[in-house]
Amino acid sequence: MNIAGYTVLDVIYEGINTVIYRAAKEPEHTCVIIKTLKAEYPTIEELTKLRHEFKILQPLDIDGILKPIALESYQNGLALILPDFKGEALTSFFSAQALELSQFLQIGIQLASTLAQLHENNIIHKDIKPHNILIDSTTGQVNIIDFSIASRLSRENKTVNNSSSL
Repeated sequence: MNIAGYTVLDVIYEGINTVIYRAAKEPEHTCVIIKTLKAEYPTIEELTKLRHEFKILQPLDIDGILKPIALESYQNGLALILPDFKGEALTSFFSAQALELSQFLQIGIQLASTLAQLHENNIIHKDIKPHNILIDSTTGQVNIIDFSIASRLSRENKTVNNSSSL
């Protein structure tokens, strides 16, 4: 992988449609995460999902959400540039160590707070799972990732209960 201004350090995750790299941004030598599309010629749908993820995340200022740095052209596709959180997936974190109840509850509180703030901003993630929750084992900070299928609600639909009593 060769994106101008970045040196790839390693592959963090390789999925069906995407590859996520840890890289260094030159000349600052700051670490970033780069999410790219795997296909040499990505489909319009794949490109749209990456643009959508950038548009959902860009205006947010929420603890627990990684705000994108940039969306850059890369070969025939796009690359989403995010700050490097140095976290690990929740599944890996739980399998690597036994948690005390207070640690477990602290993770739950952070997740609930982040989700509440997302919902206050009319955003529904739609893919909450341990793989999309990262935790920094040194700080305990939790982040939710992968907003490729998230939705921004433009208005709330209120339902009215019209049931009549007999």
